[in-house]
Amino acid sequence: MPADHTVPGPRERRARLTHSSPPDPREADPATAASARFKRITVVRAVTSSTGFSPLSNAAPWHNLFVTIEFERTADDYARHRAGFPPSLFERLGTFGIGDVGQDVVDVGTGTGTVARNFALRGCRVVGVDPAPALIDRARQLDVVAGARVEYRVATAEVTGLASTSFDVFSAGQCWHWFDRPVAAREARRLLRPHGRILICHFDWLPLPDNVVRATEALILRHNPEWRGAGGFGMYPPWTADLAGAGFVGIETFSYDVEVTYSREAWRGRIRASAGVAATLSEEAVRRFDADHETMLAERFPGDPLNVPHRVWALVAQAPNALASPQ
Repeated sequence: MPADHTVPGPRERRARLTHSSPPDPREADPATAASARFKRITVVRAVTSSTGFSPLSNAAPWHNLFVTIEFERTADDYARHRAGFPPSLFERLGTFGIGDVGQDVVDVGTGTGTVARNFALRGCRVVGVDPAPALIDRARQLDVVAGARVEYRVATAEVTGLASTSFDVFSAGQCWHWFDRPVAAREARRLLRPHGRILICHFDWLPLPDNVVRATEALILRHNPEWRGAGGFGMYPPWTADLAGAGFVGIETFSYDVEVTYSREAWRGRIRASAGVAATLSEEAVRRFDADHETMLAERFPGDPLNVPHRVWALVAQAPNALASPQ
């Protein structure tokens, strides 16, 4: 599951795990006018790289890309089919003092709440932040099923509106690439208490020779040649510079590989939920892609379920003792 990336076209817009679809409750709270304003502010991103590393592709550097994305358009598939981070990640994070009982955690870019919910189930007090009301609606529904308690706020990672020095942990799962990264890092400094921890983590599929991921990526590119998410290797070294630039210390990274087991139907849903498909293509184009994907899986990967290799990658750092100065 690579970090979902895309570039603008004519349209505007993770040991072995078993991925199963959760129940699909449909109740949703109405979005407010203010939340709609947050959405419009945040769906266009300028992504720059002074290092030549591209978070969009391993193949070539991309500069000043404006990214337009609507994950709200695929909220149902997003909630039902995107495998969350494995429990092993949270066990490892415990060795860094992240996720302890009673900690205050803010999870930005929370989406359907997979990271926020895991921290809540471990006894943390959690606030989830996301600019997309439809994803927050799904997060609330999934929290009810899981028995988790999370407070949600419609806002951006760069401007959360939360009180300064209110949190022990600031987390961002599968989303750092969508932010104005230096601004988000400074917001993390503002929100964290002295010695608080920041966590940036990814859970990416791995396109290996002749595997289902590589074949699926090739199919996405046939239907959406402007997609730049193919060929990822699941590591993000430049993110360390983002945190160093904001004054974080004790920067560490770790990674490990796992397999996620998907039914063929769930894999199709997972791919529909990606930035290269339903979040950017028209409904008719998504239907055409999904039909071709079903045919390709039946012909080339007839086994069911599918074992899909993934890489977990995490970056952790600590806020210094001194409070961040106002920006």
